[in-house]
Amino acid sequence: MPFNSEITRTDAGALIPEDAARDIIKETADSNWIFQLARRLPDMSRKQRRMPVANALATAYFVNGDTGLKQTTELDWTSKYIDAEEVAAIVPIPESVLDDEDYDIWGEVKPALVAAFNKAIVQAVLYGTNIPATWTTNLGAAGLVALATADSTVASIAAFTDLYEAIMGESAAGSADGLLMLLEAQGYAVTGHLAHMTMKGRLRNCRSVDGVPVFTGSPVSGAPAELDGAPILFPVDGSLDSSQALDICGQWNQLVYGIRQDMTYKVLSEAVITDAGGNIIYNLAQMDMIAIRAVMRLGFALPNPITPMATGATRCPFSVLTA
Repeated sequence: MPFNSEITRTDAGALIPEDAARDIIKETADSNWIFQLARRLPDMSRKQRRMPVANALATAYFVNGDTGLKQTTELDWTSKYIDAEEVAAIVPIPESVLDDEDYDIWGEVKPALVAAFNKAIVQAVLYGTNIPATWTTNLGAAGLVALATADSTVASIAAFTDLYEAIMGESAAGSADGLLMLLEAQGYAVTGHLAHMTMKGRLRNCRSVDGVPVFTGSPVSGAPAELDGAPILFPVDGSLDSSQALDICGQWNQLVYGIRQDMTYKVLSEAVITDAGGNIIYNLAQMDMIAIRAVMRLGFALPNPITPMATGATRCPFSVLTA
């Protein structure tokens, strides 16, 4: 784990400072791909929030004749939780580098930090990369891909005759449902896709037997492209790993997140930065350095209430397409 990274004079050679802002700046990382699809809860007022989730559905009965007895029914709820965990990074830089440059280095650092935070969050939620333990519990697995794998909602292109069947097909020769059917069979509606960039070319060439493309709209990242009527996004930040998933689709409103503290920045000048062993790596005051610290606190959870079509213990509102 690195504790001794910094922006050197060489790194900043093409940049410049104006008067770098030394105040705390607050902004929302609204460019996050997961944020665009998942459902945001009201901001969290404390570290943990409890969410009552339906665990049993009501049943109605016809009454037998004029004097028949009306039956009772039961509803049941269970508690699910969402826990806010901290994402952070510190960027040290010598003051002499700032003094000798003529560009706003912080103006370059801040969006880079937003991108880094977004990538860390996306990879934790999808693949369990450096995922907090509470998120693993609240999602039901170390990331959505692991959850889909455990619940057998994974479709492999190799198991089908072509890509069209792998995505749109009812079943393969081995009775394996296609990507969309894996969710629809459980009563979930596909509301969106997160696909690797390499899927663009495959989808442009993917057509039904009648020659109708399944991929519609503008195939440009961030534009309203669609796959079978659901929006499909192609992250360009390298957050998706094609070796684990080519397409992750699901009923994304089942995935919820809450923000305890939006992304904030603070410039430090008198701090000491240590490694995990307590060894001093940077003494900012003594070494004439400053550092920008970025912090965000948020939580993800998958309440996953029962549905009329999926009342069993194993149900998953996400499916994954692999090679």
